[in-house]
Amino acid sequence: MRKTEPRLQRKLLAWLLGPLLVLLVLDAVAAYWTSQRFANLAYDRALHEIAREIVLHARPGTPHPRLELSEAAASILLMDAQDHLYYRVDAGDGTVLGGDASLPKASLPARGTEPLFYQETVHGQPVRMIAARMPVDEAAGAPLVQVQVAETLNKRTRLALEMMANVVLPQLLLIVAATVLVWFGVSRGLEPLQRLRNAVSNRSHLDLSPIDTHDVPGEVRPLVDEVNELMARLGRTFDFQNRFVADAAHQLKTPVSGLKAQIELALRENDPERVRHSLAQLYISADRLSRLVRQLLSLARNEPGALESVQLQPLDLNAFALEVSMDWVPHALKRQIDLGFDGIEQPLMIAADGDRLRELINNLIDNAIRYSHEGGRVTVGTSRTAEGLCKLAISDDGPSIPVAERKRIFERFHRLLGTQQDGSGLGLAIVSEIAILHGARITLEEDVDGIGNTFSVLFQPGAGTTPQDAIGSLERTS
Repeated sequence: MRKTEPRLQRKLLAWLLGPLLVLLVLDAVAAYWTSQRFANLAYDRALHEIAREIVLHARPGTPHPRLELSEAAASILLMDAQDHLYYRVDAGDGTVLGGDASLPKASLPARGTEPLFYQETVHGQPVRMIAARMPVDEAAGAPLVQVQVAETLNKRTRLALEMMANVVLPQLLLIVAATVLVWFGVSRGLEPLQRLRNAVSNRSHLDLSPIDTHDVPGEVRPLVDEVNELMARLGRTFDFQNRFVADAAHQLKTPVSGLKAQIELALRENDPERVRHSLAQLYISADRLSRLVRQLLSLARNEPGALESVQLQPLDLNAFALEVSMDWVPHALKRQIDLGFDGIEQPLMIAADGDRLRELINNLIDNAIRYSHEGGRVTVGTSRTAEGLCKLAISDDGPSIPVAERKRIFERFHRLLGTQQDGSGLGLAIVSEIAILHGARITLEEDVDGIGNTFSVLFQPGAGTTPQDAIGSLERTS
């Protein structure tokens, strides 16, 4: 069975009207108790007067007083349209002088003539009873008799209920009116939420624009702001994905077409040497395609939207850069390039993602070797700047990049005109994205000897364990 989902309107009404109903019940109980008390006070006086009238018919006698109350006088005295009355009169020695002997005799204090009022049951009915000692004559020393009068509770109960109704009924009507007003007020108060729900439900799944916060209650605004922030993050993620798909489709189209052309050419060749040449070209094209795919995946992995997946750990930039540079020595020797390392003796501790930092250094060294002439020089260096930043620098002997192009070379698929080297134009874009993820700043300048270029990446030393900490620290020192 499906569980009923909680609704805000129902909860608000329960919390607003529930206490009112509890108070109404408590007030009704208190009103009934008070009404019963006042009804007893009113009718107890009449019961006391009846007891006094009965005692007026008592006469002194020997050995005990006698009661001279005829049946006609008793019926007139005890006549009541709503209740039954019973009486009993006892002498001081316990002799029943008159009345209903089945009435349970009350135990009064040995001295005193104050009347005692209490609840009792007579002939199976609840009654209100008075018991008192009274003198049979006003003369001094007159004997005392004990008189008891019992009365059923019909008119007392009716009076108590009428008094309670007069108190509770207006309150009940007030609570009913309050219920209607609260229901209306809650419904009107929740209308902005209903409009907000309709605004979201009527949206297209492609519409990630912010939700309009106009007329949104202050209690809900933080939630709407968080939803808007989530939609903004989703929008950026979708933009990254769409851009990646578009870039991948654009970049893969050319090499795939080349592979297809090489395959068609190989299929038409009968000369083994030409087939072998076509297969060699296929291998070169497949290698370029594989490198392009790796770069596209790396670019997607290092999008700014991947900030949450980056885990920065303490790392010695000096030792790490030397380790990565050693991996490129064989490749540099193939092109007769002098690959050197110029570090410092002290460790340069930064907070970095090792895999991504390796990718950054690899791309910079690859770019330097690729564009340096044969027999040239590439230097990887680490140092500490005057501001205390940890610096990684890669210098090459390649063509100097014009000042106007130095910012654009970090854009995706941007390549300098006139270069003969093949490439996708993604290497420096990947370097830029990884630097952003580490809160690092990357610069490009001419080499100190005036030949070639120097790429410098500045890291904040002793940065926090999250990319946000590293970015914030670098911004404060910039």
